[in-house]
Amino acid sequence: MRETIFALSSGGLPSGVAVVRMSGPGTASALEDLAGDLPAPRHATLKTLRDGDGVILDKSLILFFPGPHSFTGEDCGELHLHGGRAVVGAILETLSHRKNFRLAEAGEFTRRAFLNGKFNLTEAEALSDLISAETETQRRFALSNSESRHKDLYGQWRRTLIQTRAMIEAELDFSDEEDVPGSVAEQVWQEVEGLRDSLKRHAAGYRTAEIIREGFRVVILGAPNAGKSSLLNTLARREIAIVTDEPGTTRDVLEANLDINGIKVIVTDTAGIRENPGKVEALGIDRAISRAREADLLLLMEDCSDPVPVDIPYETRSLKVGNKLDLAGSSPDDGRYDFAISARTGEGIDSLLQKVHSLATAATVGATETLPFRERHVQLLLQAANHVESAVAAVDSPLELRAEELRLAADSLGRITGTIDVEDLLDTIFSQFCIGK
Repeated sequence: MRETIFALSSGGLPSGVAVVRMSGPGTASALEDLAGDLPAPRHATLKTLRDGDGVILDKSLILFFPGPHSFTGEDCGELHLHGGRAVVGAILETLSHRKNFRLAEAGEFTRRAFLNGKFNLTEAEALSDLISAETETQRRFALSNSESRHKDLYGQWRRTLIQTRAMIEAELDFSDEEDVPGSVAEQVWQEVEGLRDSLKRHAAGYRTAEIIREGFRVVILGAPNAGKSSLLNTLARREIAIVTDEPGTTRDVLEANLDINGIKVIVTDTAGIRENPGKVEALGIDRAISRAREADLLLLMEDCSDPVPVDIPYETRSLKVGNKLDLAGSSPDDGRYDFAISARTGEGIDSLLQKVHSLATAATVGATETLPFRERHVQLLLQAANHVESAVAAVDSPLELRAEELRLAADSLGRITGTIDVEDLLDTIFSQFCIGK
């Protein structure tokens, strides 16, 4: 890391203030050349910035964070500029002409922080989630994951595996010594079995984390002209879907992201389901069924003034919704529907949203627990559990082979937080960050 990187970190221009960050060995000299002298560490100082020819570029606040006490662990600097495109462009152009200076790649500041031991991989991934958080629940979940609880949990499990291997190998290497009890390895297999079960239970918690991060998926399903698109537009409070009296208007899936009391809910409108559709409409129906299979909740909608039921050939959580109360004249009282609404007038919508919120809240119970929150975590956890299972089940195999399975399990856990070499993963993980972070 002999190069010094820099980038605009404060988002789109123009803006009231634009922050340009630097990290690397050339930071101090760059700040000194731009401002005339180096400010005191961690003190914001108002300075006039000039290029190499002495031309004034801007008057701004500058900060210097000497390594290792900085975000990346290297010398870091910040220029708090006036947020005009020309101002920022002039500063970036000036920095780009310095030797061993270049624009940062996406996530490169955070990657350097990881490589310099400022935090582990799960904390870096949680930081990415915090930046992209759209709801209060997502924000709180990302913040809790940015602490060291994943590192502590996986580290504890990994130490158990390493200690177990040590006891097995001690029996293999020093079985003739008086201070090494015979069959010491047999004393630890019960604990290893318990660890295997803990790994599987922990991996199963990913679905809760996925709902928090990605959203609670609600799919509206029904016959043509049941009012599905009208409901989507009402919930989104804008015209997302085309609404007409002609059946089969919706041919593809349409989505709206809602924030319902701090929980992200993704509502999907689908093509009306009916027999003997046209070729294009049939494709839309196939997509509707596919999305319904992936949904956390189905809203089975009917026109209560002229109901046409739709059968779902599989079990999933659903609510029956009768729409078009304004046309029916009165609410059905025969118990056919969980909710009766009018997407046109808004009648009954609040009650329906309250129910959706309660179901979404129930689906995210456990958000305060330590949960795997990325697919790669789950894959590595299950990989570790499989290696432990192999070690436990291989009762007739040599102890050397069982100990090797435990080593592989410990390595899988280490890769989650980056304790074990994960160089091949770093590009994928940090490329998901924005430029300047």
